[in-house]
Amino acid sequence: MALIKQIRQRTGLAIGVIAGGLILFLLGGDLLSPNSSLLNSNQNIVGEIAGEEITLEEYSLKVEEFKAMFQQRTGRVASEPEMVSVREQAWQAMIVERVFDEEYQKLGLTVSSDELVDMVQGKNIVPELRAQLVNPQTGQFDKNQLISFLQTLETADPAQQAGWAQQEQLFAQSRQRVKYDNLLATSEYFTTAEAKFEHKAANTIADASILFVPYYVIPDGEVKIEEKDLTAYLDKNQEKFKVGNTANLEYVSFSILPSGQDSAEVISTINALTEELRTSTDDSSFVSRNSELTTPYLTFRPGDELPTSLTSNVAEPVKGETYGPYVTANSSYVTFKVSDQYEGTPRMRASHILFSTEGMDEAGKAAVKAQAEEVLADIKANGNFEVAARQYGQDGTAQNGGDLGWFAKDDFVEPFATPVYAAKSTGLLPNVVETEYGYHIIQVTEMPNSKYTKLAILELELVASDATRNEAFRNADSFAAESGNRNEFTENATEKGYRILQANNVDATSRNLNNLQNARQVVIWAFGEGSQGEVSEVFELDNAYIVATLVSKKEEGKAKLEDVREQVEQQVRNEKKAAMIAEKLAGKNTLEEMKAVFADASVNDIPDLRLSTSVIPGVGFAPKAIGSIFGLQSAGQVTKPIQEDIGVLVGRLNSITPATEIGDYTSYQAQLSQAGSQRMTYSIMMALQDLADVKDYRYKYF
Repeated sequence: MALIKQIRQRTGLAIGVIAGGLILFLLGGDLLSPNSSLLNSNQNIVGEIAGEEITLEEYSLKVEEFKAMFQQRTGRVASEPEMVSVREQAWQAMIVERVFDEEYQKLGLTVSSDELVDMVQGKNIVPELRAQLVNPQTGQFDKNQLISFLQTLETADPAQQAGWAQQEQLFAQSRQRVKYDNLLATSEYFTTAEAKFEHKAANTIADASILFVPYYVIPDGEVKIEEKDLTAYLDKNQEKFKVGNTANLEYVSFSILPSGQDSAEVISTINALTEELRTSTDDSSFVSRNSELTTPYLTFRPGDELPTSLTSNVAEPVKGETYGPYVTANSSYVTFKVSDQYEGTPRMRASHILFSTEGMDEAGKAAVKAQAEEVLADIKANGNFEVAARQYGQDGTAQNGGDLGWFAKDDFVEPFATPVYAAKSTGLLPNVVETEYGYHIIQVTEMPNSKYTKLAILELELVASDATRNEAFRNADSFAAESGNRNEFTENATEKGYRILQANNVDATSRNLNNLQNARQVVIWAFGEGSQGEVSEVFELDNAYIVATLVSKKEEGKAKLEDVREQVEQQVRNEKKAAMIAEKLAGKNTLEEMKAVFADASVNDIPDLRLSTSVIPGVGFAPKAIGSIFGLQSAGQVTKPIQEDIGVLVGRLNSITPATEIGDYTSYQAQLSQAGSQRMTYSIMMALQDLADVKDYRYKYF
């Protein structure tokens, strides 16, 4: 509410579609009703953050907030697979609230009222609003949609007022996080010495020969492994073998895929509807009534891709024509009618490289302009625009080679849009362009296009009929009722000819069982109320009913030898084999002599080995061997036998070509800084989570 008066006083603007963010207050029903068990379940703990327990009720409320925002953004309710992401976003938000807010306070990071006003109606409107406020006729961001809502918000119902206040808070939190990440990301600095080493590692080339001796040259039977060897190795390498919450299950699957009769009925229905659509005079209403799509009537702007099912069957769709039905990749049937094609606001596509001048004085801007012009000259000479964009770009498009996508002229500030739209052909603009944000090198990638297409989409999903599903459920329910324990489960499955499938080492957070998607409810049962040897009730998955039995379950913590015996044995066996191989190679001076010891050994000549790589062509991942080769002092020297995961390697340095010195290492510094900055956000999150000792028990409930 804090900004409503300021926005009205400054421009009179208001927001309409933000009302979608109020869904949280319109949902609720069962979740938040007085009779809800969640209100009485404070003992249900889904995790801990910075020593504070998070209850199921508290977490569920946060999930509902993000679920509402998803519906606001997409115009539909999140599916169960999409809810995985929604729940994770909610959990991360709770971590941010408890961990990052303290960091913001220490640093004095705030979002001012003026800044927030600018985010919703100024020059820098947040992407979330721009995406929502689109004129359906033009497909463009439309500020007119910001008018009526806020002008009446002060007299609106409390739920709407609270919803906008919540939206303001979310925008502010998002901006604070961006500031925090940028503060640390821009503090990432690499010295000239580090840049020189990066240049050296990438450009020093060794001509090397490498002896590769795979572990299988020593038969497993020749390696004696004692229990004490396994115990000692596990004690020394516990970090490699930390176990999570895992379970082993067996299950029987009862398919509920559509039958042949189901398919025939859907085909008959869509054929009849297609003929009606062909002669329809109100395509939008017709597909709204008959299509199973949430949004079956769409406008495609220049640059938007038409549905693949249409373009793969029709070269040039014509206004008024009906095409289909076609079978889609999602096992549905779809028919398209081109309701309209018209000329609208032109859109074109371009890429840019931004050299920011924000906060600089005139001398600083002049230096940046000189750099931009130097890079432009290099691009003109060498044609490496995308590479230069990734190296020098200072906005979010850099990692995509500077691509801005398709846009209308009004989407960008006039000094940028005017020269772009004045271009006569695709390609690089001849001069650097200055805007309030800095200097831009611009490459036009698609010329203006003003053709808009309206499609009515009639789609029917091919699903199992009630009869097909009922038959499958009867079989599954009967099997579950007759199987009181794992032994009966096995006996009954064998008697009835049902195939028993195994799902081993299922993680507590897993959502799938082997190739069965969205099997989360089965996993929750296994880690919740399920006990060893117990048989489950019937679970309904996307395309099958499942009856499962819990074979065993392991708890998170320090690995026990019986849990990881197979992996430990393999590692100990390889260590012993490596020692035996090294012993057999002792006294041999050349790679050829060493190769003669083992018939399955090979010598690989690598004329262009680089220190920056970690993989040896024809051999595999071998960073220790590569480092040892570059550590040799002179041509002809041979390394000691080196144990890698793939086998034992011995390297010989034939010759080395040092990297040439260059006059300027700033490009390597920039590459290192950019890579470091891109890693920073994730690294910050992981570090603060570790410090907060975040514990996640959500797998018991979701």
